[in-house]
Amino acid sequence: MAIEKILLPDFGEVKNVLVVELFVAVGDVVEKDSSLMSLESDKVVMDLPCPFDGVIKELHIKEEDELNTGDLLGTIEVTVIKEEAPESVTASVPVSLKEPEPIPAVEEKSVSVSDDVEKGSYHATPSVRAYARELDIDLSTVGGSGPKGRIQKSDVQSMIKSVLSGSSSSSAKEEPLEDFSKYGAIEEVKLGRIKKISGPHLHKSWTSIPHVTHFDEAEINGLDEFRKELNKESESTGFKYSPLVFVIKALVATLKQYPQMNSSLVPGGNSLILKKYYNIGIAVDTPQGLVVPVIKNAHEKGIREISEELRSLSLKAREGKLAVADLQGATFTISSLGGIGGTAFTPIINSPQVAILGLSKSSIKPVWNGDIFVPRLILPLSLSYDHRVIDGAGAARFSRSLVLCLEDLKRILI
Repeated sequence: MAIEKILLPDFGEVKNVLVVELFVAVGDVVEKDSSLMSLESDKVVMDLPCPFDGVIKELHIKEEDELNTGDLLGTIEVTVIKEEAPESVTASVPVSLKEPEPIPAVEEKSVSVSDDVEKGSYHATPSVRAYARELDIDLSTVGGSGPKGRIQKSDVQSMIKSVLSGSSSSSAKEEPLEDFSKYGAIEEVKLGRIKKISGPHLHKSWTSIPHVTHFDEAEINGLDEFRKELNKESESTGFKYSPLVFVIKALVATLKQYPQMNSSLVPGGNSLILKKYYNIGIAVDTPQGLVVPVIKNAHEKGIREISEELRSLSLKAREGKLAVADLQGATFTISSLGGIGGTAFTPIINSPQVAILGLSKSSIKPVWNGDIFVPRLILPLSLSYDHRVIDGAGAARFSRSLVLCLEDLKRILI
């Protein structure tokens, strides 16, 4: 039986990965692709899969350790090696969309934030503790937004900003809830890992970006007829096009006309970074929470290629097999509730982007053609934008241009 090294993969832009939780111990029997540990960066929380079937021989890391590409995590005595198995972990790491199965051999280390605060202790990495000491901040007064209540550097910064602005520190350290059980039966359930990591980001985006939402409608009878025609032609192969594919193409064409919509505001608010590429994030609903995989370089891809990629990313998202790279690099995001329902909503901008497009459920409505009312298929649109970058008139023009592209797909070719 061979002894193989387990190395930390290259995550590209993601650096200084933190070991949040170990799921295995020395001597544990593990299966290929089972979760070894939970890792956290400033971008995402992910589980690291095991590259082999075997027995854990050594672990060279512990919880709270900060790691970089190529670090030795441990060794494994391999019981089965498949031909395609690599000598070390170098493959893309799927983002965990589900809580890992408990391993009896590992003691569960839970942390109660409220108990820690009462005891004057807290849950934070050594680097955050050092940062707080430099600023003379008592971490027991800071609320943690990280996994299991871990205090992150951004939590310390938020508290400092709150104090400097003269606002109450209750936003950093929340007041305890009243005892709801005195009114009736209750149940406390834990948030999934995705919601715990995305929640603080959404809150920060909502409170730091001045949101305005512009609502519009597009008449998509022609688009829908063309879509059905394509689906009929590919009926024998089982391939189908969704309306979202055409929205992506129309959106890219419109973004080219309005480059400020495809930008990021430089900290300080003095300049914009205009992006000459078009990576479209698609919010995907999964049983464990919302994730946003990215269709890269959508401006270089045709309808079929985008459709195939969209279907592949959506499937990986629901199965919990998205790689870190699948979630990075978006320049604009679409959030679609069309498959569920509703007439309009206010999507939250995915910072550092400056706008997001919401799609609601299309429906047949009577439209006056000058002589009579005729039934037309109407798609509701909700465009949220950063008012520091985009004014109301600019958003309205962008929305109108997008509507024109959706109503007449030939405009995409211009």
